[in-house]
Amino acid sequence: MTECQRWRAQRTSWAPSNPINPAKYAVKLIPKSAAAAFVIAHHYAASMPATRCSVGLYEAGRAWLGLEELVGVAVFSVPMQPKVIPRYAPTLEPHEGVELGRFVLLDDVPANAESWFLARAFRVLRDALPEVRAVVSYSDPVARLSEDGGLIMPGHVGVIYQAFNAVYFGRGSGRTLELTPDGRVLSQRTLCKIRGSERGAAGGVEQLVAAGCPPMGCGETGKAYLERVLPALPKIRHPGNHVYGWALERRLELAAAAPYPKKDLGQGVIEGAAGR
Repeated sequence: MTECQRWRAQRTSWAPSNPINPAKYAVKLIPKSAAAAFVIAHHYAASMPATRCSVGLYEAGRAWLGLEELVGVAVFSVPMQPKVIPRYAPTLEPHEGVELGRFVLLDDVPANAESWFLARAFRVLRDALPEVRAVVSYSDPVARLSEDGGLIMPGHVGVIYQAFNAVYFGRGSGRTLELTPDGRVLSQRTLCKIRGSERGAAGGVEQLVAAGCPPMGCGETGKAYLERVLPALPKIRHPGNHVYGWALERRLELAAAAPYPKKDLGQGVIEGAAGR
């Protein structure tokens, strides 16, 4: 039995036990703006990656006047590093692969919808971006806690990816993550923008303040702001995410597969307020 993790208002839950009825759902290409609004409203990270293609899961007849209602989103995004795709699909160039950067289904979408939705989302992806030949995705095994100790995200080993016949590549690199007071991971790209006063730095500061960090002082530089704020934030020693992938072509060669993880043994250790 697969785990059926669901989301609503940035909090995780588990799917109802009744199976999905495909006749009630449709899968479509959607604008980035619609996907971003949904992801930010419901995913615990409350952020949107650099997107190449967004696919929506719609349920018919639930919304007012019988209109379709968006109940799930798959976001195919640009990986954080150009070397990601060639690492796991050695014959490909970086632009020939994408990351499944966000995958969110609302809490009342029935069980076993993940595989059904993913299969159709991959078809939409191939039609929208025919140059894309591989997809990678990560599952984060480390739970996220808010400053008051509430569970934001329980962590998972990627059982839904296993159910969809992904190749398991092992763990990504271990690292230390910095968390906001409400338990979200600080994006290193956002921190670089703030530190270097790059385009988007103001928006990054707004995100930090909205997540519970203190505001920037009058005349304070981005570098000075982070030097003041970051030492007080909780941190996680993270063992590395689980990495999965799919070839969208039958003959495409992927990196060597490892056995699926069945139980996560390496849990991150949270230091500071979020560890309570």
